[in-house]
Amino acid sequence: MSLTEKEVRKIAKLSRIKLKDDEIGHFQTELSNILDWIEQLQEVDTDDVPPMSSVVDMQSPIRTDKVTDGGYRDDVLTNAPENQYGCFVVPKVVE
Repeated sequence: MSLTEKEVRKIAKLSRIKLKDDEIGHFQTELSNILDWIEQLQEVDTDDVPPMSSVVDMQSPIRTDKVTDGGYRDDVLTNAPENQYGCFVVPKVVE
């Protein structure tokens, strides 16, 4: 597949990439090569290939889904310039 100069300019505009006039030919060739490679991938028979979510065969660890405060309140509050009643003290911003 070969892209026209007009199509490359449109792709650049949609991508918000400013191309100089002398760069259009280079990107026309590069983008056309990428599309040719994608067309080659479309020809690969993948009917007997199961879908994958990852290339590594691994499982996510199963844990109970429960809401906690993390148990780090005191550690976090030690970094605060000022705290009171277990909360951050911040200046009033709305009157």
